[in-house]
Amino acid sequence: MPIVTATLALGGLALVLTTLLVLAQKRLAVVEDPRIDVVEDMLPHANCGACGLPGCRPFAEALVQGATAPGKCTVSSQDAREAIASYLGVDVGAEEKRVARLACAGGTNVARNHARYDGLESCRAAAHVAGGGKGCFWGCLGIGDCEVVCDFDAIHMDANRLPVVDEDKCTACGDCVDVCPKDLFSLQPISRRLWVQCKSLDEGDDVLEECEVGCTACGKCAMDGPGLIRMVNNLPVIDYSRPHKTQVPIQRCPTGAIVWLDPKAGPVKGPEAKKIIRKGVRVDAPT
Repeated sequence: MPIVTATLALGGLALVLTTLLVLAQKRLAVVEDPRIDVVEDMLPHANCGACGLPGCRPFAEALVQGATAPGKCTVSSQDAREAIASYLGVDVGAEEKRVARLACAGGTNVARNHARYDGLESCRAAAHVAGGGKGCFWGCLGIGDCEVVCDFDAIHMDANRLPVVDEDKCTACGDCVDVCPKDLFSLQPISRRLWVQCKSLDEGDDVLEECEVGCTACGKCAMDGPGLIRMVNNLPVIDYSRPHKTQVPIQRCPTGAIVWLDPKAGPVKGPEAKKIIRKGVRVDAPT
């Protein structure tokens, strides 16, 4: 008899609690705007974070709430952004596409290695062993962590073990920025075509002993671009707040450390830059 009573009591308590939970759910339920699903379906589903939010779903929610604009999704096409704006009855908004830029041109054909790294195939692992063995402490190690970590197939290693970024595929997710142990990647507005592809803090011709395309801190680009470029710690620093759609500063660079990034032709050097014709590994680099 006590067992039956206890069972009935527990059953009754469970029924009461279930009823309360159902009532609470109905009373406290938040009705989600159905437009969120529609807008999310109109997004590229890249979940890259280029919009500043952790994924397409949060971005769709922010769009429906009016907290952001469709133009913030630089991965979508213009037609897709306009379709979202039309559906929500808002302005598209303007947001310049950003891409990853690499501040190094020291591939195996121009940069010297002092030691051969033999270990885990990872730039981060190599960097812990005497900096990776490269003559230029600041240079790209060329193992390709950035290529591996890129989920959008926007980075590939060229024949000289240097990362090449596909601007069309790059979503500015920032994974390559985070993974590079030399801090060579940064996210830049795509309009920034004048670019310094070197991070060496050394100066003078000694730089060329380690990398033929390194910046020697000669200052010619700063002289040719007064107000636009200044030398800081032996490197040119471009003030992108000023008009910078000019190739004048690259003309006299003797190594091609400062270039114009052409969307189709790639890095364009000035006429005084030394021509690099070597295709294979630099001869004084250990194999």
